[in-house]
Amino acid sequence: MKVFYSDQFVLPLPEGHRFPMKKYSMLRERVERNGICGPGELRLPHAVTDKEILRAHSPDYLEKVVTGTLDRKEIRRIGFPWSERMVERSRRASGGTLDACRAALEEGVAANLAGGTHHAFADRGEGFCVFNDSAIAARTLIAEGLVDKVVVIDTDVHQGNGTASILSEDPNVFTLSIHGDKNYPFHKEESDLDVPLPDGADDGTFLAALSGALEEVMKLEDWDLAIFLAGADPFTGDRLGRLSVSKEGLSRRDGIVLEGCRSRGIPVAVTMAGGYAKEVEDTVYIHFQTIDKAANILASESSSAGGQTL
Repeated sequence: MKVFYSDQFVLPLPEGHRFPMKKYSMLRERVERNGICGPGELRLPHAVTDKEILRAHSPDYLEKVVTGTLDRKEIRRIGFPWSERMVERSRRASGGTLDACRAALEEGVAANLAGGTHHAFADRGEGFCVFNDSAIAARTLIAEGLVDKVVVIDTDVHQGNGTASILSEDPNVFTLSIHGDKNYPFHKEESDLDVPLPDGADDGTFLAALSGALEEVMKLEDWDLAIFLAGADPFTGDRLGRLSVSKEGLSRRDGIVLEGCRSRGIPVAVTMAGGYAKEVEDTVYIHFQTIDKAANILASESSSAGGQTL
């Protein structure tokens, strides 16, 4: 399975910053150790171009990000100090999603070991998100004529408010967000389908709501591509999550989404989104089991097809 990583483009953060930057290199190392990828399949992504970014973001915002002229309030809203390395990493993380989408269209499933930056709006960044990778990827592939209908399946514990806003008037992209109702962002945007959950929602509540929503969405269109935001933060041990979903519950989530899409022949690009467990190893484990599940599904399909990729 093709997997894209960008952890070598390290975002410099002040000591004590709560964003778990090291989870990305830890995840890539675990993917390598476990033989998820064949030779040449673990890849650095391209850096999204200005043209690709402008399919989702305003020229003024892009100019301020690139030139470092964001004001103090805009920087505080993003949550990262500005640096050239922040810009490069943001381009690479979004490039990873676009590259994973292209690979998924060719082979069925692919993954980005970053991405899921769903709080970035057309004209601003928020919540550790600079560029909206899902919106950039969906709009780019549609513009190139590679797909017609894309569904974004966002299972991060926080609503994909930026994605919902950017794509609100786009008839070719459907946004589904299942999230904590009373969690950040406290002002919610309107996705095409929102599934808000109460604080403390457990495996049963979470999975039943997801299954019902996914079934509803799958009836709407013959989707050409799914972008799956597999956030680790619904986990009961997450510092910012406020839900009570177990690791096993999140593995079952991955199966519901991945198997639900692949049984219908829908290519899936997987992104990691958020994860803020008290122990970073828990976040890495949850992310890894998503990648492992995706790879196993792809391997099973290849085996069923007599060794041919789908």
